[in-house]
Amino acid sequence: MNRLRAAIAYIRSALWFVPFIAILLELILARLLHGIDARLGWTFMGLGPTGARAILDATVTMTLSFLVFTFGSLLVAIQVAGGQLTPRIIATMLLRDNIVRYTVGLFVFSMMFAISALNRLETQVHQLVLLLAGCLAVMSMASFLYLIDYAARLLRPISILARVAETGFAVIEQQYPEPSRAPDMIAKPLKLGPPARIVSHIGASQVLLTVETNELVAMAQAADGVVELMPSIGDFVGRDEPLFALYGGGATLADETLRDAVRFGTERTMEQDPTFSFRIVVDIALKALSPAINDPTTAVLAIDQLHRLLRIVGTRHLSNDHIADDSGQVRLIFRTPNWQDFVNLAFSEIRRCGANNFQVARRLRAMIENLTRTLPAHRHAALEQQMALLDREIETQYRLPEDLALARGSDSQGLGGTQI
Repeated sequence: MNRLRAAIAYIRSALWFVPFIAILLELILARLLHGIDARLGWTFMGLGPTGARAILDATVTMTLSFLVFTFGSLLVAIQVAGGQLTPRIIATMLLRDNIVRYTVGLFVFSMMFAISALNRLETQVHQLVLLLAGCLAVMSMASFLYLIDYAARLLRPISILARVAETGFAVIEQQYPEPSRAPDMIAKPLKLGPPARIVSHIGASQVLLTVETNELVAMAQAADGVVELMPSIGDFVGRDEPLFALYGGGATLADETLRDAVRFGTERTMEQDPTFSFRIVVDIALKALSPAINDPTTAVLAIDQLHRLLRIVGTRHLSNDHIADDSGQVRLIFRTPNWQDFVNLAFSEIRRCGANNFQVARRLRAMIENLTRTLPAHRHAALEQQMALLDREIETQYRLPEDLALARGSDSQGLGGTQI
């Protein structure tokens, strides 16, 4: 099952998979249509061998050109986007984009279908096949023009940031399904003695990507024990490092069964990692604030998305480290980030690198004030701490009183006007 999950995850991010399926579909459909056309004997298109060959040759040439241009442009776009934004978007956003994948699949299908029709074109023209080839040529041309416009919009910073945030929303809602509760309603930490047995990680040293929590809970319930997953999602786990700590009857669980419930990879993904979307957005902001790029407006756009992400995190119950079975008995200890972790990730690095910029300082203050007004009271302490740190950081950056007063303004647009 672990290998199957890894294969499915790879296929979802592989650009070649859809074109490969398109080739298989073409092999089936071409033979089917030739057989149908031979039985029907249609002549409604009225094209002879010369005209049919011209249409099919043009279709092959056109779709092949589209493929070359698309892949060449995509490689350049990936390099530019990875350099100006962050390399983390290549696997998480660009290669997973279904519009790019299915458009390339259409080009491959159309080219292979035209080649197959040319191969069978002798003295008899298969009108139904030729009609479909012409329709595919028109669809390919329209898709290519759409793809140019789509790719140009996709690679804008705001588009990438919004897509990362939307993916982050889905992960946060999946990992934290319950609404936020007051601190006195949160269950006390479970007290366990020393573990009965430790299960270590075997194989290559990689990053923990996903955990099948339902499977682990069911296994722990069947063994009448408790299973503790020692690393968190996104942690790099080296070979022979502790992976599971088993308590009570959980010590009887087989190592391979436990290891099959977790999946590792070479780099972090956003499948079950609620902080990775924050990490990507923060990386884009830091790259924009670097002296080499110096694009504070992009940093403000990144803060906009962090604002959205922090708001939804602040409305969720985050302390779900202890997962219980249907009877209420804790069966799995699975640590996830808390509110302080999210706040520090969203603010600390951007504040340190961007406090010397008016846009960033004012946008950060506006975010803190807005979240303080709109989130529950038990979320305010971490935000107030960030406000104090922002004030202290600003004081070290601006020597002129007028600049200091301007930097201390609250502005959701950066320098769009002081909010009252």
